[in-house]
Amino acid sequence: MATTASNHGTTTTTTEQTTHFGYQTVKESEKQQKVREVFEQVAKSYDLMNDAMSLGIHRVWKDIFIERLGPTHGMRLLDMAGGTGDISFRYLKYLAKQPNPEQRSSHVTVSDINQEMLNVGEARARQLGLTVDQLPSVASIDWRCADAEKLPFNDDSFTAYTIAFGIRNCTHVDKVLSEAYRVLQPGGRFMCLEFSHLENEAMQWLYDQYSFQVIPPMGQLLAGQWHAYQYLVESIRRFPRQDQFKAMIEEAGFVHASYENLTFGVVSIHSGFKL
Repeated sequence: MATTASNHGTTTTTTEQTTHFGYQTVKESEKQQKVREVFEQVAKSYDLMNDAMSLGIHRVWKDIFIERLGPTHGMRLLDMAGGTGDISFRYLKYLAKQPNPEQRSSHVTVSDINQEMLNVGEARARQLGLTVDQLPSVASIDWRCADAEKLPFNDDSFTAYTIAFGIRNCTHVDKVLSEAYRVLQPGGRFMCLEFSHLENEAMQWLYDQYSFQVIPPMGQLLAGQWHAYQYLVESIRRFPRQDQFKAMIEEAGFVHASYENLTFGVVSIHSGFKL
């Protein structure tokens, strides 16, 4: 609660907006810090977390995601919530396999609100030989700590925007979509890979049992993080269903919005274009 005095000596009381943090209700001002703390805790075991939540299939999902993006030379990609580099590294490796007779330069900006995640990603880039110094002259990468709801980039800066397993952790998804639209050039493409909802009720029940009964204890055993994994499971259930999220993408201004379910809807790939 916040109380302020008026010009007439009376007081007015306003209530801060609330939002969800998993199944908890928290003040909007608190969610970002709570999410940051979760990812600071799991940053060094992020791949392990994804393996636990997907039985290792997240690598296949990410490969398909990049195939659907179909990177071409000359692309400028913003990989949001991309801290550990999984999508960006696949993007650079995909481009390296494509002919480039005109020697067109491509770029990726890896951005995340959590510096700990970016630190892990930069360390992995050095191990994989994907730093600026190690990449060919026609490819480049940089790392920026930024809030997806308030991007520090100019309008029309990128030709593609990706966000994988990150948008459900944002407080205002509509603001994330609006900012994605703003920084994309006309003709640019928005793509999102996110945990979603199964269409078959029996399979959803089985998936829920695995998610709530197995993943948090596994997180405790493998990474000493029960509550972080519990939040991540709950956050998936609170995220809009496929059709609802598609409508949100369209409301942000994107056209030709579509989605593709993978593994029966455990995850979905969403796509839209700025014209």
